[in-house]
Amino acid sequence: MLRPRPLLVALSCAVTCMLAAGGCTTSQPAQLEPTGSSTADVAPAPSPTESLLPADQPTGSAVGTLAPDFPATLLPLPEGATVLVSSAVPVPDSDLVDVSLNLRTSQSTKQLLSAVRKPLLAAGFTETEPADKEPDLAAQASFTRDDGKERVILGILDLDDVRTLTLSGRVDPDVP
Repeated sequence: MLRPRPLLVALSCAVTCMLAAGGCTTSQPAQLEPTGSSTADVAPAPSPTESLLPADQPTGSAVGTLAPDFPATLLPLPEGATVLVSSAVPVPDSDLVDVSLNLRTSQSTKQLLSAVRKPLLAAGFTETEPADKEPDLAAQASFTRDDGKERVILGILDLDDVRTLTLSGRVDPDVP
């Protein structure tokens, strides 16, 4: 039986490696800049030509306070509550206003719901069961008036001894 000689095996491996490596090289230098045959579709970043919000139109929103024209008589701010964001936007061709309010308070869920419920019921709103119950909310309520033309929907989230109320709706702020 013939055994390959170690020197021949090593030489054979070296030749194989050199031939394989030779196939991976090129005689041309590396190019860092694009050639005439390559195309680059690079456009400079656009510069803003207009604002996202028109400066001459009020947004009806406010952060940290009640928005201008928010119907605070109908929807008074509960005592000790901190406004996160609010809005009051007139509905075109009507006396109605679309409202939203997000606030935070340490009042109990029951106290907070009562603080919102009392003025709405006194103003002629009827409380109804919400159509869809959200299981993560501590409380939910819906109120309607004028055959559903006006409505207010609210939810209260209870986390770590702080309640967050989210309210939205469409109301006529001039009807007591």
